[in-house]
Amino acid sequence: MAQLERLLAFMSEHGLEEFEYAYGDLRIRLKKAASADLGPRMLPPRAEATIPSLPQPVAETPAPAVRPPESASAGRPSAPATGQSAADAEGDGLQLIKSPIVGTFYSASSPGAEPFVKLGDHVEPGQIVCIVEAMKLMNEIEADVGGEVAQIFLESGQPVEYGEPLFAIRPGAKK
Repeated sequence: MAQLERLLAFMSEHGLEEFEYAYGDLRIRLKKAASADLGPRMLPPRAEATIPSLPQPVAETPAPAVRPPESASAGRPSAPATGQSAADAEGDGLQLIKSPIVGTFYSASSPGAEPFVKLGDHVEPGQIVCIVEAMKLMNEIEADVGGEVAQIFLESGQPVEYGEPLFAIRPGAKK
């Protein structure tokens, strides 16, 4: 008991949040209590031990189950510009520019800069329309068709999935 008290004092003295000790079959793990926690936690090899002079051990709470979204774009606006979905846009004869990678969508080259394209702008094939950042690399996304930007599906800074629509282009539309 005195050794445990010394360990607790050592943790406090050195500002440690967690301490683990193992010797043979004995394993002790002490974790500093958060405001909602009840006290340190100790884990022997096969059972939870409670020492009467210490506060109750804190039970590990399993992580809440995460249910995957029903679609890749769940929880974000499907089309901030017009409210039309990608399927509707394709049905209206619009060409979609889709993300070739998973990353973060940026409409401009830097914060505060003008966006590469705006709703109603005319784009040419090969023109840069946005950036998708992936693993700290900035990937310029180019239009593969010329025409008018009829819809922008994401707002700058939003995550984007592979194959997710970024823009709907009305082919052949002139300035």
